[in-house]
Amino acid sequence: MAEQTPRRNEPRLRPAPLLFEPAEAAGDPEHFFDLESIDDPRALLDRATELTLAFRAAADRAVEFQAIAAAQLADPRRFDRLTAAAIAERAEWTEDYAKKMIEFGRDLMRGVEGNGHGIGDHA
Repeated sequence: MAEQTPRRNEPRLRPAPLLFEPAEAAGDPEHFFDLESIDDPRALLDRATELTLAFRAAADRAVEFQAIAAAQLADPRRFDRLTAAAIAERAEWTEDYAKKMIEFGRDLMRGVEGNGHGIGDHA
């Protein structure tokens, strides 16, 4: 799994809505959010860009939740806390990356990221 550096101080983009595909369409490897049916290259670029931004925003948000979970699991006040090595193994990260994610999660929980209101705010 590729490692990413947690991003700070970047504005959170509002993603385009992702439309769920019917099961039969999802099973077709040539089908991807109906992009293959768009003939106009301008419309194709617009919709593909919307999807790219939506997936990027979703991935960024998921990384934030990973970091929060890692920080919670590593919390020394928990009787069942996990070490950075155990978190790394569980998330398929390196131990150094797990340590960075734990710190990133702690920052998020303190409200360092975004508008300063902390967890539960969905900007």
